[in-house]
Formats: sequence, C-alpha cells, structure tokens
Amino acid sequence: MKIDSTAIVSKKAKLADDIQVGHYTIIADNVKIGAGTKIGAYCVIEGNTTLGKNCEIFTGAVIGSRPQDLKYKGQRSYLEIGDNNIIREYATFNLGTEEGSRTIAGNNNVFMAYSHIAHDCIVGNDCIIANSGTLAGHVTIEDKAVVGGLVAIHQFVSVGRLSIIGGCSKVVQDIPPYSTCDGHPAHIYGLNLIGLRRNGIPKESIEKLHRAFNILFNLGLSMKHALEKAEKEIEPCSEVSSLIQFIKESKRGIAVSCLRKADK
Repeated sequence: MKIDSTAIVSKKAKLADDIQVGHYTIIADNVKIGAGTKIGAYCVIEGNTTLGKNCEIFTGAVIGSRPQDLKYKGQRSYLEIGDNNIIREYATFNLGTEEGSRTIAGNNNVFMAYSHIAHDCIVGNDCIIANSGTLAGHVTIEDKAVVGGLVAIHQFVSVGRLSIIGGCSKVVQDIPPYSTCDGHPAHIYGLNLIGLRRNGIPKESIEKLHRAFNILFNLGLSMKHALEKAEKEIEPCSEVSSLIQFIKESKRGIAVSCLRKADK
C-alpha cells in the first residue's frame, strides 16, 4: 500500500494492500477500495462507497458525497463503483437518496473531467461520459453508451445501449438504443452506425434496425401503431427486440426524430 504522508485515511476504511493514494487526499470511514486502484491528489472519497479493482481516480474527484436532493435527511445510502473505471479530474459521484438506495456504476467506464453522476443513477459497463456530462437523479445509462461533453440529462431519463448523444445536448426524453441523438432538446438523427460496426453487430441486424428506425420514428405513426407495424413486418433479432422492449418500458417517452421535428 502506497499512501502519501499528507493523505488523511481513516483506519476504519477497508483498503486493498496494493492501492495508491496521492497527496492531500481524504478517505473516510465507510469506504471500501479494491486491489490495484490508484487515487490521485486532493480527492475526497466518503460515504458508504465501494470502489472496485484497478480503478484510476484523478485529481480533485469527489466520490460518495451526500446527494444534492432536498429530500435527503441523512438516510443510510450507498455508492457502488465497479472495476477498471477511469474517473478524471473533478468528477463528482453522489450517494443514493432513500434509505438503502444505491448509485451504481459498472465496469470499464470513462468519466471525464467535471462529469457528474447524481443520486440513484445507474451507469452500465463500457460507457463514456465526456467532459462536464451531467446526469440528474435516477438517470439510467445502458452499456456502451456515449454521452458527449456538456450534455445535461433530465431526472429519470434512460439512455439506451450503444447510443451516442452529441455534445451540448439537452436530454429530456429517453434515448433509444443504437441511436445517434443531438440537439436542444435532443432529437434522433439515425443509427449509431460506427458504434454498431465497432461492436461487431451483424450486417443483417443493422439492416433490420434501419427498417425499425424508419417505422418507429420517421413515418409519422403513433408509437402504438409504429410498434405494431415493426413487430409485424421485421423478422426478429436481439437488437430489434431490445429496441422495441426499451420503447415499451419508457417512462418519460422517446425522443423525437429530427425528421418529425422538421415537419412541424
């Protein structure tokens, strides 16, 4: 264990033997940190926080602070961060709000400088939250999604798997899986073709997704009728099925196509 002499580390914290802690960093009582994790200078890690293995935390990050939620009155809540995460300078992660609630980040994510993960958010695996990307409370980010710089995401919004949101977007409705979205508010511009190809999605599945996107977002149908048409006319595959299921489970409604926007 390599802990700088200026760091303040609670004896109650549960730390793996080989972690590194930079100068003037503070680690509080109820923190657990896994093997191989490196923590830079001037960081604060507090609350009921668990950090996994082989994470790298850069200067000034604040991990496990109390939620920015007026409902919070000191309830025992948690922050759980998985393995192999990169958390860059001055990023902030909050605990959950309600008793026993959790803010969760999975594995292999990159949280760039000044990104903010609010109370009760769930971030999957292999995601990128770019500089100053801001997640309000109860936001869900599915696996392999990319959130551009200066993006603000409204409370309770879900961002689907393998989607990408352009920088400076305002996201107030759910972003469907496999999509490219941008704008203020964010609109759907089509498939995230680069992401799909990089992740080895079969050509046949991409073609089916093209057809599904056209039916669901571009024909001017009500979402109920668009779903019925897509399920009837497109031969099932796992990607189309997950897209349809995401839409059916949406609580805030799905972002509108840029083509539909142009018609108004």
